Amino acid sequence: MAEILSVGRIAAFSKDLKKQGKVVVLAGGCFDILHPGHVIFLEKAKKTGDILVVLLESDQKVKELKGINRPVHTQIDRAQVLFALRAVDYVVMLPYMKFDSEYDELIARIKPDVIAATSKDTNISHHQRTARLVGAKFKLVARVIDNHSTSRISGDRHS
Repeated sequence: MAEILSVGRIAAFSKDLKKQGKVVVLAGGCFDILHPGHVIFLEKAKKTGDILVVLLESDQKVKELKGINRPVHTQIDRAQVLFALRAVDYVVMLPYMKFDSEYDELIARIKPDVIAATSKDTNISHHQRTARLVGAKFKLVARVIDNHSTSRISGDRHS
């Protein structure tokens, strides 16, 4: 069942899954250098529902958020690695999104039941607001594990 989907296809998939009574969970991030903290987060997110959809940031967005030496892996490579994880059902490769309103519009089309985040997520208030807008539950599913961060692995001063 796992697939890498375009932004255009995820809304229809989500609608069909919900018709089947499935609980759709949404998680997102850069996932540039996958580490145990990412895996733990995605596994815990998956446990909050039936289907885990991962929104994967574009290469341009990763560079903007993490610095000029990032991403280490291209978006397609990151999608393939995420796709291989047992917890992940769908990966959506995002185009570059500059504004929160662009994310809001996409999430309104997906209409997830749950929006999952970690305690380190810098967008918690945005996720909570978006969850309220679409009638989803917001869940902090994992604490950040200090020994497992991309910054620590790569020597980056950015997270």
